[in-house]
Amino acid sequence: MRKHLTFNEKKFELKRILRAAAIIIAVAAVIAAALFVLKWWENSQQGGVVVPAPSKVDDSITVDGVKYNKKKNIETLLLMGLDKFDTEQVGDSYNNDLQSDFLMLFVIDHASSSYNALHINRDTMVDIDILGLADEKTGSVNKQLSLAHTYGNGGSSSSRNVVNSVSRLLNNIEIEHYLSVTMDAVPYINDKLGGVEVQVLDDFTGIDDTLVKGETITLSGNQALTYVRARQGMDDSTNSARMVRQRQYLESLFQKASFMANEDEALIAEVTEEMWEDTVSDYDIVEMQEVLTCISDYELDSFCSLEGENKKGERYMEFYPSAESVNNTILKLFYTSAQ
Repeated sequence: MRKHLTFNEKKFELKRILRAAAIIIAVAAVIAAALFVLKWWENSQQGGVVVPAPSKVDDSITVDGVKYNKKKNIETLLLMGLDKFDTEQVGDSYNNDLQSDFLMLFVIDHASSSYNALHINRDTMVDIDILGLADEKTGSVNKQLSLAHTYGNGGSSSSRNVVNSVSRLLNNIEIEHYLSVTMDAVPYINDKLGGVEVQVLDDFTGIDDTLVKGETITLSGNQALTYVRARQGMDDSTNSARMVRQRQYLESLFQKASFMANEDEALIAEVTEEMWEDTVSDYDIVEMQEVLTCISDYELDSFCSLEGENKKGERYMEFYPSAESVNNTILKLFYTSAQ
């Protein structure tokens, strides 16, 4: 049988209930205020401008009276080489200190057993998504493409943020897959292939005196990393100049890797397995081995980059690709003539 409370007991019970309710309301108010302040802070860091969702790209377009159809049987892969940067130079609003120092988009055409490689300037100015603590989009900022990776957890969310920025650069073309590794992978891959031969294009005096301009040498591990990474202290310190060296090195590397993979079927599996722990990708390891085998077996159709203008920003170099170059590149990589 339920006990009947006296008037004083009822009064005490009512006060206890009201006090508990007040505590709950206060806690809820504090949480709500904290969330509001956090959202305001995240938006205020870069202006809080919301980036609209990418629109679908037309399956067919007409240029100068010629109709082009979007290629159907293609696979896209964005390769990112990550490098650390000095956070004190840029500010403390980033979630990690890994920037995408090297960017290359592979457009693999399984119908023609060929592929194209688009080398993208890391200094390209583009709209980048700002990510909140739960990796949700809170706004956008216009900065160098390399900084897109510094938003997010340093892993999959950061890699996907770079993918979204590159897609936005290319008029919202869909990019399906990504693979990111640190630039420290260069010496390992270089030596795994027994070195890569290049004719030294620039003067490395004071940076690496073993790299003599004009000489043809087979690069060893650390030499290769210096050759593709060095920029400060060079006669031309722009990333566009460095990209010329990177392109030269990669063309030689692709040729040698293709030859060696055909000679040794286990090479690709061995390399991916040894590097997998330091790799971030939406592929699993078997899928990665399959796509790398395709790149090894297929014919390289073109190795290209966007044309544009380098400008000195307030503190750093900025690259502005021309609209004509972007449109022509999209047409070349993703469309085929219907005639």
